[in-house]
Amino acid sequence: MARDHLLSQRPWESPETTSWQRLPMNAVDRRAGALPLDGSWHFQLLPSPNSSSGDWTRLDVPGAWTMQSADDLPQYTNVRMPFGDFPPHSPAANPTGVHERSVDIPAEWAGRRVVLQVGAAESVLLVQVNGRPVGISKDSHLAAEFDLSDVVRPGDPATVRLTVVKWSDASHIEDQDQWWHAGITRSVLLYATDPLHLADVTVRARQDGRLRVDCTVRDAGGPLPEGWYVTAALDGQLLVQDTEFDRLNAEDMRVSDFLGEARLRTTVQDVRPWTAETPHLYGLTVRLHRADGSVADTSHHRVGFRDVEIRGRDLLVNGERVYIRGVNRHDFHPLTGRTVTADDMRADLTVLKRFGFNAVRTSHYPNDPTLYDLADELGLYVVDEADIESHDHAHEIADDPRYLAAFVDRVSRMVLRDKNHPSIIVWSLGNESDYGANHDAAAGWVRRHDPTRPIQYEGAAKTGWADRSVASDIACPMYAPIEDCVAHARSGKQTKPLIQCEYSHAMGNSNGTLADTWAAIESTPGLQGGFIWEFWDHGILQRVNDGRPAGRGGAGLYDNGVTAPGHRWAYGGDFGETIHDGAFIADGVVFPDRTPKPVMYEHREIAGPVRLTYDEGVLRVHNRQHFRGLEWLAAEWRLVRADGTSQSLPAELPAVQPGESAAVPLPFPLPEPAAGEAWLTLRVTTADDEAWAPLGTEVCVPQVRLSAAVTDAPPEPADGPAVTLDEDALLVHPLLTSAPVLSLWRAPTDNDELGGMAARWHDWGLDALVREVVDVRDEGSRVVVLSEYATGAGPVRHEQVFTPVTGGIRVEESAELPAGLDDVARVGTVFETVPGLDVLDWYGQGPWESYPDRSAGAPVGHHSLPVDELFTPYLRPQESGGRHGVRRFTLSAPDATGLAVELGAPGQVSVNRYRAEDLAAAAHHDELVPRPGCVVHLDAAHRGLGTASCGPDTSAGYLVAAGPHRWEWTLRVL
Repeated sequence: MARDHLLSQRPWESPETTSWQRLPMNAVDRRAGALPLDGSWHFQLLPSPNSSSGDWTRLDVPGAWTMQSADDLPQYTNVRMPFGDFPPHSPAANPTGVHERSVDIPAEWAGRRVVLQVGAAESVLLVQVNGRPVGISKDSHLAAEFDLSDVVRPGDPATVRLTVVKWSDASHIEDQDQWWHAGITRSVLLYATDPLHLADVTVRARQDGRLRVDCTVRDAGGPLPEGWYVTAALDGQLLVQDTEFDRLNAEDMRVSDFLGEARLRTTVQDVRPWTAETPHLYGLTVRLHRADGSVADTSHHRVGFRDVEIRGRDLLVNGERVYIRGVNRHDFHPLTGRTVTADDMRADLTVLKRFGFNAVRTSHYPNDPTLYDLADELGLYVVDEADIESHDHAHEIADDPRYLAAFVDRVSRMVLRDKNHPSIIVWSLGNESDYGANHDAAAGWVRRHDPTRPIQYEGAAKTGWADRSVASDIACPMYAPIEDCVAHARSGKQTKPLIQCEYSHAMGNSNGTLADTWAAIESTPGLQGGFIWEFWDHGILQRVNDGRPAGRGGAGLYDNGVTAPGHRWAYGGDFGETIHDGAFIADGVVFPDRTPKPVMYEHREIAGPVRLTYDEGVLRVHNRQHFRGLEWLAAEWRLVRADGTSQSLPAELPAVQPGESAAVPLPFPLPEPAAGEAWLTLRVTTADDEAWAPLGTEVCVPQVRLSAAVTDAPPEPADGPAVTLDEDALLVHPLLTSAPVLSLWRAPTDNDELGGMAARWHDWGLDALVREVVDVRDEGSRVVVLSEYATGAGPVRHEQVFTPVTGGIRVEESAELPAGLDDVARVGTVFETVPGLDVLDWYGQGPWESYPDRSAGAPVGHHSLPVDELFTPYLRPQESGGRHGVRRFTLSAPDATGLAVELGAPGQVSVNRYRAEDLAAAAHHDELVPRPGCVVHLDAAHRGLGTASCGPDTSAGYLVAAGPHRWEWTLRVL
């Protein structure tokens, strides 16, 4: 009967029902001293909520059943719902998981209030204990608590049954760009309190040291007993009762028999304020006492003193305008899906701190509670986002009164849970849910309950960034072209800070123009940054043989972004789904195993605390922080010369205040101009252990050029290897298995595909160029070959001039692109080498991958890597592994034999084991077969990466245009 009672309400199709018998959300952390119920549970998966009982098996809790080899597997959609039913309806085929276990209720809990906490359940939770209905909850990313005091008996066992219905009316407002899972994804626990207990604690700590603590007190047994009182201490400093608050409550007749309120205050002298750069925390202990002085309940909090305000068009933290160098982050793990541990989250935030990020947006729901503790501790600003996204049906739901309670419930519960975290500086009402009365209602609740923080919601700004909306204090567009942002800031119409909630979409080989974007932000008052989309590539480790998630047993089957044989990173469609959005789930700045992608080094340099400038002979060190000096950093000077020599010596960083700079003497004598190119690099590291990095961790490597390259005349013809051409007028060389030919195409990146460029290149035939020899001339000291390539936009004329020079062959090339080829992938040369040349040494930018519009984080130097480590394993194979600004390189075997190439001008070079067509034909890396030799591209021009998979394409200056292109290179044998 109990189960029938819960089912008869059909709560999965009733948006007005947000819960039943669920306790109010609060900010009292009960994890300490609780009885954990995590572990192996009995489990059965039913085809629908009304199905009869099925076969029992075992399942790990917390853990989505979609990740534990159940018959219901993960599915990825971005905008589309995975079923066709309109809100608030759900499909008849509705997987329902029944979780059950027995627990011994401690005998010492006799006379106490017993509470069950379910950390998260997707998407509707039905709770029974000992066969009795206990409650219902929705909101897949916040905890639900239920009072079991009348259901269980201390000293006796109890049977807990948690039934989770996958699809519901709530699914329509949880339509986030992520995997659809189902199950119990956060910890389950029992805890006990005295009947007289702290029902909530609200902490407000100001930058100037003022501290106010508001407590709500209740008694589970009925009316509050006489004489209760509350005390609190902050690191030993006692707070005092706010008697004026008590007096006003009494005068206004706000005192009741069942609800107690107390307010305590103090002022901390010489307070150390909290910021993301200086995350100082104080320990607060709040105690609830009975009339006899005994302690009935205790609550512990970590307090950060800080202020957040918007003044004009600036967002201020402690009175300072701060840049928001943020990233969007999901709770994600490649083995468990949505279930993450404290160690997982610490590793996430540690990586972000090491690469210069100072902010996180919890896209698109409240994250695991531990994340906020860690953000407080490590120092990250947080935009806390409610679990609301109705993407597929956004317009209909925004004003639907049936969903009004759900909007307010989800936003208010998030605020109630998280309000005491200093790291949270902005509340977000959700994501991609249009804009309607439901948002205004939720915003009104927040403004009344927490006036200390601003609110943002991107949908409220769609009618204009300058509009004053009750639902957004910040103009927070997504993927707005930086030119539009600058124009708005300069228009005179800007009324509030402009901080993009999403920008620089990180899908595949992406994040082009990031440095240009930040140059515009930093030079334009009114622009304050944004949040890159996103942190993770959400690849799930999948067994290839049966197509199932590898599960928790897959640990150790991946490293440095690469999976072990027999496994791959799965994305949309890989679990047999017919409705999916493919690799759009793989759009993070780290791989699924948290290995940083090359863009992380770009961001690290852009966001680095130290910068260098060298202008008119003056070298300056700049402190780019907001609150901190440079004393926490150590540094080393490095001078790199084009001739391969370098020097190093310790650097003493000047005492520079935040936002200021100081001139410093050149650490080395200025190289003579005739000596050629020279670069000065400052390698900046942590001087001591930080909470997020041990001593010696590299923080940034700013670099300036001290002297330019000397322009040498090309080498004169000299005795060298004879130029030999085959019957197709292609160069024959002992180290090449495929002769150098023209290349205008690259294996499309995700941006190329979704931005439409790949289709255009295919229509032009650039991926299958057919060469026709027009003329071959032997001019004595050189051989000239003129070819023509037919394309859908007209012929491309290509000339190669081969000249013997000392020790090698100089190749001069030109290509004339017709006007119709106004945007190609590259113009350059491609050839293939014999096997055995396995190490690349180069002088240019590196050591990590770089491209014309993503190269600020790759300093010029002398670099060396095995060829097999040059390739970047983006989840969907595509153009990758390029190095920008290469002047020369060698490809060598272990015995140091091989070839050397010198470019006439710095160019884009890539060396890997795959032809472009190999990469374009593969959906996953396990489908790729490395070629025995190396495929080498020498590009005179290479198209920028941009972010056109979702957002602006690269800037015009990084396009490869029609017209003449010329380049030259010299090939020698080592």
